[in-house]
Amino acid sequence: MIRVRGLDVGFGERLVLNGLDLDVYRGEILGFVGPSGQGKSVLTRTILGLIPKRAGRIEVFGEDLDAMSIASRRAIERRWGVLFQQGALFSSLTVRQNVQVPMREHLKLSERLLDELAMLKIEMVGLKPDAADKLPSELSGGMIKRASLARALALDPEILFLDEPTSGLDPIGAGEFDDLIATLQRTLGLTVFMVTHDLDSLYTVCDRIAALGEGKIIAAGPIEDMLASDHPWVRAYFHGKRARAAAGQ
Repeated sequence: MIRVRGLDVGFGERLVLNGLDLDVYRGEILGFVGPSGQGKSVLTRTILGLIPKRAGRIEVFGEDLDAMSIASRRAIERRWGVLFQQGALFSSLTVRQNVQVPMREHLKLSERLLDELAMLKIEMVGLKPDAADKLPSELSGGMIKRASLARALALDPEILFLDEPTSGLDPIGAGEFDDLIATLQRTLGLTVFMVTHDLDSLYTVCDRIAALGEGKIIAAGPIEDMLASDHPWVRAYFHGKRARAAAGQ
């Protein structure tokens, strides 16, 4: 679904991603991990076209993003949804209106149908109907995550990008959100690219994990491969005290 080859991304003299290669397979939940500040979110934003790359090739659905016309690029963008780390909801819009933003941009629907579809997405992510008319300032952190997820699902995407989806949530809320992602992935047939630090998420919902280090992918595979890796950072991450607790050891 996503193929990245030889990707270079930098800011000023600093090269953040250096010849990075990565594949994301159809129907999987890929967990993307790495040290803080090493470029995990940068990769997501580069794929989305929010940060320019210096070199390399990015293909989505088998199409080279650089070779597309503007119209073709917009058609591709309709096939993915994004949940940013802080939610990125429009503060002056209600939850219902936030969910309707992508629909209004890309679809020509009546107000009644827009309301019906928005409520469907809101219920799909586990929010109560009365949340629809609340502003983001009236929501808890967990509700903001769910509202943002509802907006990410507004156009029935095939790929879902999640940037630290459980950050800021308590352990119970994070576990419930992981369960929600796993359920949606199964029922909707989603391909999920999830940037995360959450070891519980990596153990419970991810089919594969890719680890970033020094601007490249230093390890990739199921959790068993991560545990068997001899790379120093990967070993420290997956064999530390928190990792053993997440694994139930």
